[in-house]
Amino acid sequence: MGIIFNKPLIGVVMCQIVNGGHPSQTVHNKYLDAILSAGGVPLGLPHGLMNQPELLENAMAVLDGILLTGSPSNIEPFHYGATGTEPHADPGRDKLAFALITAAIARKMPMLAICRGLQELVVATGGSLYRQLHLQAGLQDHRENEALPLEQQYAPAHDVQPEPGGLLADLLNSREKLRVNSLHQQGIRTLGSQLRIEARAADGLIEAVSLRQHPFALAVQWHPEWQSDNSAPSRELFAGFIHACNRYQQETRR
Repeated sequence: MGIIFNKPLIGVVMCQIVNGGHPSQTVHNKYLDAILSAGGVPLGLPHGLMNQPELLENAMAVLDGILLTGSPSNIEPFHYGATGTEPHADPGRDKLAFALITAAIARKMPMLAICRGLQELVVATGGSLYRQLHLQAGLQDHRENEALPLEQQYAPAHDVQPEPGGLLADLLNSREKLRVNSLHQQGIRTLGSQLRIEARAADGLIEAVSLRQHPFALAVQWHPEWQSDNSAPSRELFAGFIHACNRYQQETRR
């Protein structure tokens, strides 16, 4: 009897918050729903996996992919050589996300990174960030208006241009400009040599990257998980990710 493959298990990094006085780790439903709709099974990954070395190894042994989500928090600046403090920090997430990226690269496990997740992949591979894009000459304000309803905050805000021959253009089967939402204060300043530029905004800001020499590791600055079923490009991104996770499962579970 042959091996029966299950739907791929996707590890989803979580964020530390305080809920009613209780320290909690959470992830927005929109990320979980996008994974489920694309055919994967999401599994929240707690920061406590870093408490003992074998815990992360145990988790990686059963996972077929990693999703690095967006977050209200920012990476602490010392991780990319900047000075000062970060008022919206989540050091437990920093530590876990960097470890997950390192482990996924070593295993060639598929990764999809969104917003903060993109920034984590950039920093983990030797790049750096602008801490406040709206203060940089020549760059537009990429922040959302938090006073507006969510539907308007996540509405398309600007175009990005996929790079020819890249993973993003291949997934979308198009090199045409893509209209995306924009809900970030920070962004890519420099890239390490492991990353390839996949798309830029009209102001020149890098909005998507992929990992060279890796079967599937794509990171985008926008939020394709927002109502992903209603957006063909978003569906294609998640479908491509889950397809890569299926392939990883078949290759590693033989």
